[in-house]
Amino acid sequence: PDAVSYELEMFRKIPYDLPQNRLDDKSSYHNDQIYTNSVMIDLNQAVPGYSDLNPLYWRVRAMDFYGRPITYFSPLQKMYSNETPPERNAPLPRISYNTGYGTTILYPVYSFVPNPGATQFEVELTDAPPENTGGPEPSAHRVFSEIATDVDHYDQSPRIGTYYWRIRGLDANGNPVGIWSEAQKFRTEPDDQWEIGIIGDSISHGGGHLSYAPADWEYSYASYLDFPTINLSRSGDTSETMVERFDSDVLPFHLKYRLIMDGTNSLRADVSPQDVIRDLQEMQEKCRENGITPILLTLPPINPDNIRNAFQQDTFGNWQANFREVNDFILTQPHIDTASAFSG
Repeated sequence: PDAVSYELEMFRKIPYDLPQNRLDDKSSYHNDQIYTNSVMIDLNQAVPGYSDLNPLYWRVRAMDFYGRPITYFSPLQKMYSNETPPERNAPLPRISYNTGYGTTILYPVYSFVPNPGATQFEVELTDAPPENTGGPEPSAHRVFSEIATDVDHYDQSPRIGTYYWRIRGLDANGNPVGIWSEAQKFRTEPDDQWEIGIIGDSISHGGGHLSYAPADWEYSYASYLDFPTINLSRSGDTSETMVERFDSDVLPFHLKYRLIMDGTNSLRADVSPQDVIRDLQEMQEKCRENGITPILLTLPPINPDNIRNAFQQDTFGNWQANFREVNDFILTQPHIDTASAFSG
């Protein structure tokens, strides 16, 4: 759960006296740039001369943000393959929406395993199932497309309705590498009668340890609740932008309750706690005017050193005192005290 990346080794045969805590110079393939818990490998390129008559052996270990191991290598696993070309040379979508509590989000993230040979990717969103499933051409139902360079591509627009997303690999010149992946369906429909909505920044949007996105449900607190919610959060939001998108992002769902965790990005950018509290009060008032009960969540502490190392962003002002002032206000309102779990 604490891994940021993974390091993989492959061997043609089991080495004698294989060390568990370091790389082995007898490996046939090595990759320390794996940022999901899956990887696709072209064995003809990775292990030249590989024959499907003999097994390969692989092992993996977890790495931290600085590329340092945080676990021993796993035990060797035997792997057989064959030389039959894959049926679909395409990236592999690795998440599914609408599969349980906490898995419906308004701002989707398109997460996938890259296909070998691709250096960039195109995400396509359609409002009906794509009609051309076996080639690289755009769909006639396309409503959005964008080039992705990361394996977790954040959609910056709210997606209200039913959609299908797929992805294809491209080379450095933008030429297709293979074909489109199979389309994945998701829906965020107001007609589904949502009662409880969550709104916030990346803490509520989900994800963790840099390599995990909101669709990695284990890192989303919404997935641990024992009741259904629709997640209206957006990574990077401030208290001001949450107020601004209330009418467009919240009102269509006719909620009864709204869980609000708001202010972390504002406070670390040196917005005053008084301004954040005013934004919270404005959101509370907007909720009540529309028959929604607002429930505020206290702000857990942050780690400025980690933020600087990961995102090259400084945390300004006396953030501890500012967080306390905002949390003191929240504790006087209908609230859930999430910050208390991190105290001490």
